[in-house]
Amino acid sequence: MTTAPQTASRTRPGSDPRRARWRGRLGQTLVYLSLVVAPLVVLLPLAVVFLTSLKTSEEVTDRGALSLPRDWLNFSNYATAFSDGHMLTAFGNTAFILLFSITGTVIIGSMTAYAIDRFHFRARKLVMGLFLVATLVPGVTTQVATFQVVNSFGLFDTRWAPILLYMGTDIVSIYIFLQFVRGIPVSLDEAARLDGANSFTIYRKIIFPLLRPAVATVVIIKGITTYNDFYIPFLYMPSQELGTISTALFRFKGPFGAHWENISAGAVLVILPTLIAFLFLQRYIYNGFASGATK
Repeated sequence: MTTAPQTASRTRPGSDPRRARWRGRLGQTLVYLSLVVAPLVVLLPLAVVFLTSLKTSEEVTDRGALSLPRDWLNFSNYATAFSDGHMLTAFGNTAFILLFSITGTVIIGSMTAYAIDRFHFRARKLVMGLFLVATLVPGVTTQVATFQVVNSFGLFDTRWAPILLYMGTDIVSIYIFLQFVRGIPVSLDEAARLDGANSFTIYRKIIFPLLRPAVATVVIIKGITTYNDFYIPFLYMPSQELGTISTALFRFKGPFGAHWENISAGAVLVILPTLIAFLFLQRYIYNGFASGATK
C-alpha cells in the first residue's frame, strides 16, 4: 500500500535528474547571455559617438555608424566643438549652477525634513499631502505660471533662474531627508535641550552631521539631474554666453541639418568629466544609492 505513492513520485517529470540539469544549464546560459547583452547595449552607443567624433562630415554621410574613421588623430571636431560651442563658458556656467543648486537643495531639504518630523503643528498632514500632490503634477503644465514668476523677479536670462527652480522644486530630496531624519532617535534632541540647545543648534550640531548618507544620496541624484537637464537652461537662459553644456551641443543643430561629427565630439567632452568623477567617486556613489534604497 505504501509503495504506490513512492513509485508515482519517482516517475514525475519534474524529478528527472537529466531535465533538472538541462534547466540549470539553460538558466546559466541565460544569465551569461544577459551579462553579455547588457554591456553591449550600454557601450555600443558610446562607441558610435566616439567613432563619429573622429570622422569628417563626408565620412558621416557616406559611411555606416560603426565604420572606422580614416584618420584616428582627427581632433578637428573637438576643436570646433570646444570653440564654436563655447564649451569652456558652458562648463563654467554648469559648475556655477551645480554648486548653488546642490547646496541650496541640501540645506532647504534637510531643514524642511527636520521641521516636518520634529515639530508638531496642525497643518503637518496638509503639508505632507501638498508635497505628495506636487510630485504628481507634471512640471511642464505649470511652466507658464513659473515663467511669469521668474520674469517678474527679473531673473530671466540669468544663471539664478535655473538655480531658483532647481532648489524650489526638488520634493524627492525632502522625502529622502525625511526618511533619514525619522531614523535618528528623538532622545538626542531631548538630551541637547536639557543642555540648553535650541532647535537650530540641534539641527546644526546633531541632526545634520548624522545625515551624511542622505546628503551623499541627494548630491548624487541632484548632480546627475542638473548636469543632464536641457529644458530649464534652454528656456530660461537663451543667451549664448549663458549656455550650459546641454544647450551648447544644441548650437550645432541648424535648419538644414545637424553637424553630427561636432555634436559627437561635444558629447565626448561632456561625458569625460562625469566619467572621471565616477571613476574616483564610484565607492561613494554606490554607498549613497544603497543607503537611499535601504531607507
